Amino acid sequence: MEMVKNILYIIYAIICVAIIIITLVQKSENEAGPSEAITGSTTNNFYDKNKGRTGEGLLKRWTIILGIIFALLTLALSVLTLV
Repeated sequence: MEMVKNILYIIYAIICVAIIIITLVQKSENEAGPSEAITGSTTNNFYDKNKGRTGEGLLKRWTIILGIIFALLTLALSVLTLV
């Protein structure tokens, strides 16, 4: 059981570092400024419709996936430390 916990701790550390790096690489979503945030106006162009297929969309998707893995590993490690 100790071996499984140690392996999960190593994977947990790798996931933590990966989330930090991917988050720092991403651009801010609100680049237009505070006036657009207040008025809520957005442009509806081809880029906005296909944002998920770009590199930014890929980084966002991986952030969500790694966040879910992070949460599941946190639960698994907390259960294993109670056993």
